[in-house]
Formats: sequence, structure tokens, C-alpha cells
Amino acid sequence: MTTFSRRAALSAVPLATGLLAAPPAAAAGSSTAVPAALRPGGAYDRYLAQRAAEDRFSGTVLVARGGRPVLVRSYGMADQEHGVPNRDDTIFNLASGAKPFTGLAVVQLAEQGKLRFHNKIGDHLDGFPAEVATRVSVHHLLTHTGGLTSATSEGRIFTSVEERTEYLARSTRELSLRFVPGSDKAYSSEGYEILGEIVATVSGQPFQDYVRQHIFEPAGMRDSAYCTRADWLANVRIAHPYVYLQDGSRVDGVRDLSAGSTVNGGFGSNAARAFVGSGGGGAFSTAPDLVRFALALRDGRLLGHAYRDLYTGGKISSPPMRGGAPRGETFQAYGPLVGLVEGQRIVNHGGGIAGGNTNWSIYLDTDWVAVILSNYDLPDFPDVIEQERQALLGY
Repeated sequence: MTTFSRRAALSAVPLATGLLAAPPAAAAGSSTAVPAALRPGGAYDRYLAQRAAEDRFSGTVLVARGGRPVLVRSYGMADQEHGVPNRDDTIFNLASGAKPFTGLAVVQLAEQGKLRFHNKIGDHLDGFPAEVATRVSVHHLLTHTGGLTSATSEGRIFTSVEERTEYLARSTRELSLRFVPGSDKAYSSEGYEILGEIVATVSGQPFQDYVRQHIFEPAGMRDSAYCTRADWLANVRIAHPYVYLQDGSRVDGVRDLSAGSTVNGGFGSNAARAFVGSGGGGAFSTAPDLVRFALALRDGRLLGHAYRDLYTGGKISSPPMRGGAPRGETFQAYGPLVGLVEGQRIVNHGGGIAGGNTNWSIYLDTDWVAVILSNYDLPDFPDVIEQERQALLGY
């Protein structure tokens, strides 16, 4: 069954989240007590409610411990035209928050002995310029240190999976180097598009099918997929991105493909134009499914412990993403970022599209997982993440 034959299945999934019941209350002084800021009515809850009341947040937030929800809140509308509210199981486009699935796929193939991190692009793919094919390694691509120039689709609207896949293969082969691979770091979606093609070539499966079979299904992520624009329009459970315009209004980015964000200087393109996600991002998921992903990563369903530690281990120091909070240190791992904050390791990744911001965080040294999924583009989104970390870590 291909990835895209799951459209009907996604629509048929019951609306229950499927997570375990909330954990039992613990004594205030115990090591298992929920921080006051995370309890219903606590500081984080009030912060989110205030933002929503001011129409500065629309989406779903879930904080879980040991797979059990502690705080679950949904605000705003998933589809204003049809009056569908956001719920705890609403499906969101993760944007670049899906890049760690690409990295994980690569690490799985390395664990199986099908590729090595020092392999060069040219060891797996043809048609690249010699300087790219022979100098840029899988490790460079995973860590955003490949030095590749950027490509743009110039607002192009794609109409099929095949058209999108062919375009990515052609456009990445037109890239050149802007710095010596390994000498610097520059965030590169193009590098992750190449990794997606390597996954497809090495595994013998379309990239989206590989991720479904080897990541989503073993993790029990039943609501996660690389949905097409047609899915986005047909499935009432998928949140539509509401793109902020210069005049202060918001428009539905799926129904109006001309819409482009003015937030953060236009940061975040209209993902609906792409038709389908790929190695560079664009998978769809829910807050409960991202908790399931964290649990599967912890218990060895996705990687053995050695390769799991390799996947989540920081490789190079990395400055915070645009507007990121300065607290602690950030390192690039093989897909996700790893933060060191208040002595805690936090594996996370976020993403932004026109009309959407997402972030998921796995607190490695505890049992906490926190997810923020929004169908508004938020210029101050790092502050929402910072409020989550303050509530969890107590600083």
C-alpha cells in the first residue's frame, strides 16, 4: 500500500487521542509531582489562554509525562469556513518539524549497514556537479554543514506527487557550494531534500512510503502521513494554515494558494503549493502521535540504543534558530537539535510555514514530552517555547 492510499484511513480514525489516562496526583513534595506551572490553571495554562483570547494563538498544546497527558489545550479553528475547531487530535503540517524523520530514516539505514555517514552524495546519487558529489557527505547533510547554495521554486504550484519529486531531483542537482563542506553551518532544506532522495534510492521505496512503514507504523503514529493538498482539502481533521497578511487579516493558505506570509519578513512559504511533503519536511501529525514518537524512540522500536544515542547526540555547536531563546546551549544532532538547558537535555525541532508554527520537545533526562502545534504564523513563537521550558524546568 502506498503512502497516499492512506487518505481514507486517516479520515476514518476515531477522534479519541488514544493516550493513556492522566497520571494520578502526587504529593506536592514528591519527585513525581507535576510542576505548579504545568497544572490546569497554572502559569503556562494561563499564558496560552491569554494569547488565545487575544487571537495570538490557534492550535493545540500537549504536555505529557510517561506518555500520559498532564496538560492538553486546543484553541481556535482548524477550518474557519466549515466551523471545525482545533482539537487535541487535530492534524497539523509540521513543516521543518518533520526533518528529524528524514534524519532518523538515514540513521536506520546506517544501522542496517546500507550506508555510512562518511559516504558522499555521489556514492548514492548521479547527476550532481563533481564538487558536490565528491565533497559533500551524508554527515554534512545531516548536520547542515554541506555548504550548499539555496534553491527556490519561485512560488510554483505543483499538481502531483510525481511533479514535485521530479522537480526536487532536478533542482538539487543545480546546487553549488558556497563554503567548504564541514567548515561552517548553514541551515539547508535542500540538504534534507537530497537525504530524502538517498533514503528512497538506498531503501528502494519512495521516501514517504519508507517513513510510513519504518517510523510511523512501528511508533503507532496512526494519524501521521505525508498528505497531499487534496488530502488537506478533503480531511476535516487537518488544520488549515491561516496566513497573516500585511493589512492584519488572515486567509486560508490551502484555499488561497496566492497567500504568502508577511510575518518575520516573509519567513515560511505556503506549504500547500508544494502538493506533498518530502525529505525537507512537510509531514502531517498530531500532538498525541508526536508523544508516541518519543516513546518509540525511547523504548527501541525505531533504533537500537547505540544508534539512538548517535541520532540524538549533539555533533556541533549551533546558534538558536531565528528568534530563539538564548538560554543554554544548542547542538545539531542527526536531524533534531539538542539543547542543554538547566542541566537537562532537550531533543527538539520546530518548523514554520505561512500560517503555521510547530515545535516538539523530548526532555531526555525525564519522562516529559511537550508539543506545540499552531495554524497561525507567530512572530514571537520562540516565547511560547520558552514559556513551556520555564514551566517544565522551573527557572
